[in-house]
Amino acid sequence: MNCDLRSALTEKIDNLNKPKGSLGRLEELALQIGLIQGTLSPTLNHPCHLLLGADHGIEREGVSVSPREVTWQQMVNFTQGGGGVNMFCRQHGFCLQLVDVGVDHDLTDHPTIMNKKVRMHGSGNILYEPAMTEEETDLCLTIGRQLVDDCYREGCNIISIGEMGIGNTSPSSLWMSLLLDIPLQQCVGAGAGLNNEGILHKLDILEKCQTRFLTAHPQWTPLLVLQELGGLEMATAVGAMLRAAELHMVVLVDGFIMSACALMASRLSPQFMPCAIFCHVGDEKGHRLMLQGMGVRPLLSLGLKLGEGTGALCAYPIVESAVRMLNEMNNFHDAKITKYF
Repeated sequence: MNCDLRSALTEKIDNLNKPKGSLGRLEELALQIGLIQGTLSPTLNHPCHLLLGADHGIEREGVSVSPREVTWQQMVNFTQGGGGVNMFCRQHGFCLQLVDVGVDHDLTDHPTIMNKKVRMHGSGNILYEPAMTEEETDLCLTIGRQLVDDCYREGCNIISIGEMGIGNTSPSSLWMSLLLDIPLQQCVGAGAGLNNEGILHKLDILEKCQTRFLTAHPQWTPLLVLQELGGLEMATAVGAMLRAAELHMVVLVDGFIMSACALMASRLSPQFMPCAIFCHVGDEKGHRLMLQGMGVRPLLSLGLKLGEGTGALCAYPIVESAVRMLNEMNNFHDAKITKYF
């Protein structure tokens, strides 16, 4: 950590013409972004949003109220500009990239969806088998890194990531339980709208998944959790997050699934967390507990549970305000205002 830069940023923030600390979280964000970019005058350039689509074998076990065809149907809807993610990207000036890494449908008739399929029919059913092979895991991580490299070459220095994959709260709950050592019961929620009976069934299925994994791998590693109990779009998101941190980009973290990916990224690289801004806490049962376990505070609490990265996009204006504060507010000296603290 650059202690001199931290001191200089803190001094600059404290000398803006306002009471010290009076802009609260904006001051914290300004400091964080200045440290990420290594400058007293950070900027937000060419924001990009990666929307990663894939299906999950565990969906076959009735862990979601939505059938898997909703994944490809929504991906097509996104190409027509009709999704929540489309609206927020338009509103906040994000470049939206749609990426198929394992949707169980042929989407090649939709040229605006980038074809990066790692598996034709989605991840394996983690009740019985690993989600991915080691080679497929490496490929997902590589694709995520390449997607970020492409954005970076276009001038992007702030990125958000969303997902479309029916059933992906299930692997997210398993990641949370194992990586934070939290009982699975506290990690499993309603997903897209399960009733109490459905949640109990989901918990039963995931407990069996966890038992299978721990029996086979009593000395597991985070990377093995990613491979065996993950999803194609989640592994790709982790790769993207890790590369963004290497490039000193700001990473806007969305809801439950993307927070699980951020948790995984933090276990794979200590570089990641300083670059991450956690944008909102959603309604999924374990999300608040996950964020607490990571020691982070979300910017928003709007009851969101759509996914797609929409919570991260909604938080962008707050992040922009923090940067504008640092760059555009006058200081006491130049404004000729008596500094009273």
